[in-house]
Amino acid sequence: MRGLLDKFKYHGLFIKMFIVTLVSIISVSLLTSFVTIRMSERLFMNTFSITNSKIISQIQANFESFNYSIVTASNNVLQNGAIKGFLTKPDIDSLSSVQSYYKASQQMKRIQSNVAAYPVTITIMGINKKSHSTDSFYWPNSLEKLRNSKLTANTLVEPKRLIYQLDKENITGSPNEDPVIVASRALMERTSGNRYGVLYFAIRESDFKRFYASFTSSGNDVVILDRSGVVVSSNRHELIGKAEHDLLGYAKEIEQQKLSFKEVSVMGKSSLVLSEYLPVYDFYLVNLIDKQEVLSEMVDFRTVALICMAIVVAALIIVFLISRRLTKSLTLLARQMSRVTKNNFHNYTTVSGSYEIKELGKAYNYMLDELNEYVKKLIQTQKDQRNAELSALQMQINPHFLYNTLASVKILVQQGNKEKAGATINALISLLQNTVSNISETISVAQELVNLKNYVFINHVRYGEQITVNYFISGDCYGYHIPKLIIQPFIENAFFHAFQERNEGHIYVLISREENALVCEVVDNGVGMEGYGLENNAHSPIGASHFFSGIGIRNVHDRIALLYGEEFGVTIVSDIGEGTRVKIRLPLLRT
Repeated sequence: MRGLLDKFKYHGLFIKMFIVTLVSIISVSLLTSFVTIRMSERLFMNTFSITNSKIISQIQANFESFNYSIVTASNNVLQNGAIKGFLTKPDIDSLSSVQSYYKASQQMKRIQSNVAAYPVTITIMGINKKSHSTDSFYWPNSLEKLRNSKLTANTLVEPKRLIYQLDKENITGSPNEDPVIVASRALMERTSGNRYGVLYFAIRESDFKRFYASFTSSGNDVVILDRSGVVVSSNRHELIGKAEHDLLGYAKEIEQQKLSFKEVSVMGKSSLVLSEYLPVYDFYLVNLIDKQEVLSEMVDFRTVALICMAIVVAALIIVFLISRRLTKSLTLLARQMSRVTKNNFHNYTTVSGSYEIKELGKAYNYMLDELNEYVKKLIQTQKDQRNAELSALQMQINPHFLYNTLASVKILVQQGNKEKAGATINALISLLQNTVSNISETISVAQELVNLKNYVFINHVRYGEQITVNYFISGDCYGYHIPKLIIQPFIENAFFHAFQERNEGHIYVLISREENALVCEVVDNGVGMEGYGLENNAHSPIGASHFFSGIGIRNVHDRIALLYGEEFGVTIVSDIGEGTRVKIRLPLLRT
């Protein structure tokens, strides 16, 4: 058992390579097959959709031809005086009633010839409660029922339009039932606009279906929807009269976005939807293509699976032989490297054997060299970090500052200036709270500004107000964070070193944003410093620690560089008699 485990251990690379290769080959085969099938499906569906778009155009032409016949017939009825008289004039006697009916009947038969190509019945209904139908058995309806129907109500709402509607009120749900589609129009006098009747053209759904029935097949359905999403006609009889709001939404989306087709799930099936809006009908002609049924005969999945399996088996045999040969020499090297003591980076392996083993041995020894070098650098980095932490601790208020400030407060109290003494105490308390009590490494620019103002106020109390400090902060910079008391050392140096030969002066604090950095500047008009040209970088001026006293300006730069990288830090530009400009570059920090 032990020998088997050791054998598995030293052949682990071969086994892993073989497993990875096995998974990769199978994955690539499956992915390639999937992509190929998908591309074939896409090409087929695109071609199929183009063909069906032409079919939809043909169906649309059939509908337009039918509508033209209906419009012609309706105009003839509207212009016919005999029909108008029949629907408007009251009966004087039986003879005039018979004559009026006969004339209207003859005119209706003549007008019926305009739509003789279609099995349509024409019905008229007047305001005098008279009606006439060319075939009362085709669309049986009582006068009272027709007058109170939604068909009539919808027609009177839009009296100037020819409206196509499904007669839903006569649908009973019987499987053998043949619903009726009605085109209706209000009969109006042209001069006065008064309505004197309603005209109906009724066609059975089975006859209406003939306009597109020859273009449908299994998995390739046609659905006609009205404006409310109700199925008016379809080769799938069970859908007629039902509301399909999702399908209506897809049809509107295709129309509005001018899409060729849309792939969606309709009635639980993955389908291709093509649509065309029929404005004269106010219908949507929708073509539903069942992808699964249409594609089922296009791809022979069994043959594809067998071919993929054969390719995978052949590839695995080749990979096994090649991998075994390549990893044999690696196994020997692994046995030799396993003798190296763990956690001892000075135990180098002996470079010997074949070319591959020698190269790997050299690489392993080189890795140990690099690792030793990295450990040394890591130790040095930790030392630098500890030094930076010590420098951060130095960036606190000097105890002597506290003693001198309290002494100044004492003098103010003795002089009776209690108000200024209280303000000084408040400034000192605020400064201590935000430096000593606040353990956060960074604070907002707004809070740093408060600290600076408190510090300057205390200095003014101690030394007078001959040196003024002005602040110019960009409005979008108050929320950014900076290291605590990063600006104060430079103001302190300006106070005590920039104006040694003058009685007064000005210090300016500017904070703004430059691209992806926050720039804080401390500018004074003091005596300046010798040897600071405009081209000097941060390293040379900051290193002159003999000039600056206090907490050490070099620590500020080192701390910034350690925290945020070498691209950030402090730059000082100064010339004798021209003052000093300190520029602190920091990253944009929100917290």
